[in-house]
Amino acid sequence: MSDQASKPMRKSAARLAAVQALYQMDVASTPVNELLAQFESHWLGQEVEGTVYPEADRNLFRTVVHGVLAEQRTIDPMVDEALTAGWPLRRVELVLRAVLRAGAFELVGKPDVPARVVIAEYVNVAAAFLDRDETGMVNAVLDSLARKLRAEEFSKGAV
Repeated sequence: MSDQASKPMRKSAARLAAVQALYQMDVASTPVNELLAQFESHWLGQEVEGTVYPEADRNLFRTVVHGVLAEQRTIDPMVDEALTAGWPLRRVELVLRAVLRAGAFELVGKPDVPARVVIAEYVNVAAAFLDRDETGMVNAVLDSLARKLRAEEFSKGAV
């Protein structure tokens, strides 16, 4: 596998791992530095219980985890607004919440990544953990956020 071919895979693996880390922080209240060290030494690029976890872009992994934590007070209200009425983010299942927060962070904090790529990546992450309805919700919420936060990407007539 060439380095170029593996770059997108490493980015996808980083996003998946970031969502897992954010979920674990919600469930176990593990401190962020301990959690990052744990993931980087025992999960990313390792075999665990017969499953080989792909090598991840560790910089992106750390950026997403730290970014969600740093920007949570900004992104949570935006996600709340984009969710269906009556379903505030605090009532959303923990994995779904982690996916939405990570995707929202990238839309806000990673303008170098096209919005459509962010949406597609987190829909794929959601599909690894959630059913079709929830995956559709991820698509709808992130698309709504992207159209507000990055309207210029959608008004260029680009498909």
